[in-house]
Amino acid sequence: MDSIIYTMVRDEDWQEARAAGAYIGSAEDAHDGFLHFSTAAQLRESAARHRPGQPDLWLVAADAEALGTTLRWEASEGSRPGLFPHLYGKLPLSAVRWAMPLPLQPDGTHLFPAEIA
Repeated sequence: MDSIIYTMVRDEDWQEARAAGAYIGSAEDAHDGFLHFSTAAQLRESAARHRPGQPDLWLVAADAEALGTTLRWEASEGSRPGLFPHLYGKLPLSAVRWAMPLPLQPDGTHLFPAEIA
């Protein structure tokens, strides 16, 4: 499994997480019962599917090993192949490797850093 996993967080939620010391997830995460993450290889498709054209996002990279047993690799509900990282609990900021704004390109897709596959 990948050692670094990624999530896309709304700016308002990320600012709250920074103040609180942990990210508790979005309304969608609360509904599903876990925080949604993607691997680098899954990230672009996840953005296109779940955050199309959404401005004011942060891309947050987390250390999967630091999350311990609250992180589970599970199949997606639907036709998406592969296992997805799901966090059953808060994301402590101590597990975050880095976070950066995730801007939109003119075509409405998100501009990911070059090092993300």
